[in-house]
Amino acid sequence: MPTLRRRDRRHCHKQKPHSAPSYAKGSVVALLAGLALTVVAHAEPYSAEAMWQLQRLGDPDISPDGRLAVVPVTRYDVDKNKGDTDLWLVPTKPGKARQLTSSGGSASSPVWSPDGEMIAFVGKRGEDKQQQLYVIAVDGGEARRVTNVPTGVIAPKWFPDSRRIAFLSQVWTDLDSWADMDKRMTERTEAKMTAKVWDKAPVSHWDHYLDDRQTHIYSISIDGGEPQAITRYSGVALDRAEPDANSYDISPDATEVAFAVNTDRSGVDPNFDIFTLPLEGGSTQNLVNLTQDNAADDTAPLYSPDGRSLAFRRQTIKGFYADRSRLMLYDRRASKLRGVTDNWDRSADGLVWAPDSSSLFGAIDDAGTRRIYRFDIGGGEPKAVTRDHSFGSLAVAGSGPVIVGLRQSFSEPPTLVSIIARTGAATKLSDFNDGVLSRLTPGKVESVTYKGANNEDVQMWVVYPPNFSPDRKWPLYMILHGGPHNGVTDGYQWRWNAQVFANWGYVTAWHNFHGSSGFGQAWTDSITKEWMALPYEDTIKATDWFRAQPWIDSERMAAGGGSYGGYLASSLLGKPHPFKTLVAHAAVYNSYTQYASDYGADKKRYGEFWEDLERFARNSPHTFADNFKTPTLVIHGQLDMRVPVNNGLELFATLQNRGVPSKLVYFPDENHWILKPQNSLFWYETKRQWLEKYVRPGPGEPSPVSATGSEATQTQVTQ
Repeated sequence: MPTLRRRDRRHCHKQKPHSAPSYAKGSVVALLAGLALTVVAHAEPYSAEAMWQLQRLGDPDISPDGRLAVVPVTRYDVDKNKGDTDLWLVPTKPGKARQLTSSGGSASSPVWSPDGEMIAFVGKRGEDKQQQLYVIAVDGGEARRVTNVPTGVIAPKWFPDSRRIAFLSQVWTDLDSWADMDKRMTERTEAKMTAKVWDKAPVSHWDHYLDDRQTHIYSISIDGGEPQAITRYSGVALDRAEPDANSYDISPDATEVAFAVNTDRSGVDPNFDIFTLPLEGGSTQNLVNLTQDNAADDTAPLYSPDGRSLAFRRQTIKGFYADRSRLMLYDRRASKLRGVTDNWDRSADGLVWAPDSSSLFGAIDDAGTRRIYRFDIGGGEPKAVTRDHSFGSLAVAGSGPVIVGLRQSFSEPPTLVSIIARTGAATKLSDFNDGVLSRLTPGKVESVTYKGANNEDVQMWVVYPPNFSPDRKWPLYMILHGGPHNGVTDGYQWRWNAQVFANWGYVTAWHNFHGSSGFGQAWTDSITKEWMALPYEDTIKATDWFRAQPWIDSERMAAGGGSYGGYLASSLLGKPHPFKTLVAHAAVYNSYTQYASDYGADKKRYGEFWEDLERFARNSPHTFADNFKTPTLVIHGQLDMRVPVNNGLELFATLQNRGVPSKLVYFPDENHWILKPQNSLFWYETKRQWLEKYVRPGPGEPSPVSATGSEATQTQVTQ
């Protein structure tokens, strides 16, 4: 039951994620004593209110000479319930950051011109009805709007001459002029008749309905004028649901574009292929499909700087969104295709080319941590560049080369850093959040490996309360992650922040149960036919591990999760478990009515419910409603089309019918996630009060610290 968009591919593998020694019985006291935290004299708890004071960094870009990075920074005004995003210039060597834009609006997707003089970005400023393309000089001045496209602009990319910019827009292909498109946009916005009609799936994506427009590539001069169509007359279109900068690329010699196209005509059996098209005179006659021999998805085309190769990501299991993505290289001169990571049990992701075209760097989901890897195009095993923390949003330029990206952990929100490609050493470049973080009290984070289902190792993150002491018994809040095929990495969480929960007084745990990404293909594929059994058993065995720890109060345990995590919470409701209360956010409760989701019409890899009634029944939480008795907090958003709101309403109605203590929190203006500041604060406070009602927070009675826990590997993670 995938909850990621179809082009988001994750993977997994059963192995010990950290090579730490197992602790013998005699060392348990020393281990537990090491967990006692020295309380730092910070002024504030790590609260949800404090978290919303933190600024959020978007994907950076880097100047061609590698000396400067540009990064979007969003500040939230909780009272106004909104955020403003501006661009900042940050030196990649010690120096002072400089704010580049200050419109009070939005600024995103910054890209540096090849000549290093300008930055293009997407913004909605002033009287703009839709996002438009802007350019601003690096040395300062006002941003200048380049487009006035009624259908809006996304994903800008520069041409090599620094005089033109490509972008994507979703347009009506039965209309020839922008004026006609503007007229239709106005008519539909102001129409009194509001019906929407489809004769083919899909009809929605995440939180919005799909209309009859197509996504196409356009170009425009930096001086403005009429945008020129590139793919409009090619006979194919780019992704309708969620196109972005990974959807296409421009060759360094500006002779062609490469882009991903869903070639499925039925609407229920998607398959993305990589196409190329000449930039001059592109039409159906010279359109080339490079990957028509692969029935699964090929995505994210990326030309090498020297123009000789086209890299992209390939999956081979049709209908499995979490199949590992292989790095592929297409030799443009020889017209030959080869795989670079065919035998590597990880998924190639977040790829960027090195400036000399000899290798690529990627941000790889790897055993609970998102590490930077280097992929040499000559072959060989990919090489890990970083070890600790998680990295992503990479940009590379200059000699060396200079790599910038966002580093994060459970305790560090995304922070701009530079990374030495040879050693992986990271240098902190931004200080946007230093002031707030200096006042907060984070708890210590550890990685634990325990024996789960099939007696296989399961990696789990544990976040301790700041005032944790192992000589007292503490309550447990176990978070059940979503996906299910997106593992919990050592990264910052805005929506389910483990440091906030730990500051409430709970030992907080996140386990990478069977099916989680980052641990190899066999691990991630182990639950795709039977969604419930292994993650349920992994969850119970995680609680067994905690019960064996002298500092956990086995009578004070709670669990909760969202999306697939909500599904797992609903599954626990109908099966034996030790939790005093559960939280089910955006929960897949009824697998049959989940066919109303935005991917519901897609053909299922292992068949439909009418073809295998018994399997669907034993994997749908609603089937076990007769066993429901645990107090449950149910949360859902009206705009959620990934897990439609009927799931939350059905779960709450069933609990009420059964006489189970329950509460429904309904957000009419939220989607799969709770994104608005004041709604988020209400979400956190409502959950805090609910947990406190059934599972008292904070330290309890003295613990027998000399007791030995179950056999496990524990690794301290410095945060």
